Amino acid sequence: KEMAHEKTSTSPVNIAVIKYWGKRDTELILPTNSSISVTLSQDQLRSKTTIRASPKFTKTRLWLNGVEELNLSENTRLQNCLRATKRLRKEYEDQLSDEIGIDNVQPISTYNLHICSENNFPTAAGLASSASGFACLVYTLSQLYELPISTTELSKIARQGSGSACRSLFGGFVNWQMGTKKDGSDSQALQIAPHDHWPELEALVCIVSDAKKSTSSTEGMQNTVKTSTLLQHRINEIVPERMKLMTDAILRKNFDKFAELTMKDSNQFHACCLDTFPPIFYLNDISRAIIRVITEYNNTTGKPGEYKAAYTFDAGPNAVIYALKQNIPEIINLISKYFPHSQNNLTYFTDPYNLFSNEREKIGKLPLPDNFNENIIHVFPDDSIKQILHTRVGNGPCVKNDKNDSLLNSNGYPKNLKS
Repeated sequence: KEMAHEKTSTSPVNIAVIKYWGKRDTELILPTNSSISVTLSQDQLRSKTTIRASPKFTKTRLWLNGVEELNLSENTRLQNCLRATKRLRKEYEDQLSDEIGIDNVQPISTYNLHICSENNFPTAAGLASSASGFACLVYTLSQLYELPISTTELSKIARQGSGSACRSLFGGFVNWQMGTKKDGSDSQALQIAPHDHWPELEALVCIVSDAKKSTSSTEGMQNTVKTSTLLQHRINEIVPERMKLMTDAILRKNFDKFAELTMKDSNQFHACCLDTFPPIFYLNDISRAIIRVITEYNNTTGKPGEYKAAYTFDAGPNAVIYALKQNIPEIINLISKYFPHSQNNLTYFTDPYNLFSNEREKIGKLPLPDNFNENIIHVFPDDSIKQILHTRVGNGPCVKNDKNDSLLNSNGYPKNLKS
């Protein structure tokens, strides 16, 4: 009577506008400050995970992007997520046994798992793959185990895999409340507004480098906590007020306030990285040039405090540019002018929403905005930016019920294995 159970789901990437950097507890992954993020559409960026539980599996195994991860027992973050969800499943099984009789309950909390996960973007490019990955793991487990808990409760488990993963369990605009309790029971994610709250807001992701970054976030942020006096000022004096202002800007759909806070907070996060001893450099020359282009573009409004675009950078050189729909074509043209692509780079910009209707060859050659000082920077060598992804605010995780969506074959092994 015992049988295999399987679930597949996808989860989104989120990009913080008020940044998380620093833990007050590294075991439980409790942050030194609250943060706010925007969930991006899964059409462009997502993790997908299939998990099968079977009494036949001799051990729990995990494949990431077609490669098996060995030494799973040493992966504490993964083990924490598995342990927490299994414990909840066991409680649920016990409760069900009382209600419908033990013989009618599948003891899947006792089964080993085959977990297969794939990202549709480079894993270590500084695009938060740990966030979407752990959110997807925990969400898929909750579906597999049919856990009767809220998304906010689930976010506390995802947080133990990767801090920012707790924010990827919601679509739209998300607040990760740092919490104050020692046990982390109040460090959780809440939705500020759903994905369709501000339909005009869109995003461009500029992929600057898909090499693995020199300082991992985990290591980097703890050095900042230990050595940066600026971080202490940030978490005590700056972030609490910005959390209020950003929440208000989002709820009122006030782009000028949203943009200014986003850029200032990105700048301060990277200032804290520079204030770390020894310093951490995530931005490179191309990142800094993007900042100059966006700054000059915003100057063309002619009015201080009015903005057409907002840049933000996480722990890597890639830029995310938030802007209202009507300004996106102009920004793509600007970026393409200063950061052109080579002839054979066919994925530079694929125009998923058909903004340039079959006239893609004109991108980068269209006139610049009025009052734009075009000598602000020089034109960079081809493919300095490898790709521009155009995306929107998106939904939280979703279950995939079609059999073709499964990443595992009928025997419970990955369909796509890298040899």
